[in-house]
Amino acid sequence: MDTVRENKKTISSSMLMVKRGLAVGFPIMLGYIPIAITYGVLAKQAGLSLTELTLMSVLVFAGASQFMGANMIALGAGAVEIIIATFVLNFRHFVMSLSFMNRLRTVDLKWKLPLSLGLTDETFAVSSLHTEEAKEEKGFLFYGALTITAYLSWVIGSFLGGVLGEVIPETLSQSMGIALYAMFIGLLVPSVKKELRVGFIAIIAMLINVICLQFMSSGWAIVAGTVLGGLSGVYLLKEEHT
Repeated sequence: MDTVRENKKTISSSMLMVKRGLAVGFPIMLGYIPIAITYGVLAKQAGLSLTELTLMSVLVFAGASQFMGANMIALGAGAVEIIIATFVLNFRHFVMSLSFMNRLRTVDLKWKLPLSLGLTDETFAVSSLHTEEAKEEKGFLFYGALTITAYLSWVIGSFLGGVLGEVIPETLSQSMGIALYAMFIGLLVPSVKKELRVGFIAIIAMLINVICLQFMSSGWAIVAGTVLGGLSGVYLLKEEHT
């Protein structure tokens, strides 16, 4: 009898954690689907097949990098250029993963590793606001449900975007290219509001990209702008020590 009660308690706590994770992940899903659809349309326009653009979401799961990758493919960039640019752009995920694991100390390592693979800016931000769940029984299911909700919405949205890219008029799909710039501006503006020097870093990266376009391919120009712009940030954003 005690075993039955214990099993019911475990199932109950597991379902509670999953439901809470789904509830917290729902707003992320609503935000991801339209952006993922836009990515799918742009990737299709860039020449990727429906299978390729969907697999990119399945394997990469990084919106900014996928938008950039699709754009670089459209520009004719090589694989090495795309890989290096993506690595640099996604380097922040190493820091986020370490921070995530540190905050979830009570969660077993076997759960931390797969959960860290599903981290995005949004899931990391939401997880950072819900650290108490890590201390609760079956708390890892909360983060798992949150991550899976975001992941599936991105993959499904990408697939739908790829399908739409095959049926909507080309002029309309081309006009959706503005979403790429709108997304990066949306990511940049809040940071600039907090620290004006971030805006200078963005301008420096842009100028380096323009200059490099004069004597190298567009792919390597993006890599140079990203790396050198980031290095300028190390200097501009360093704390003043007194």
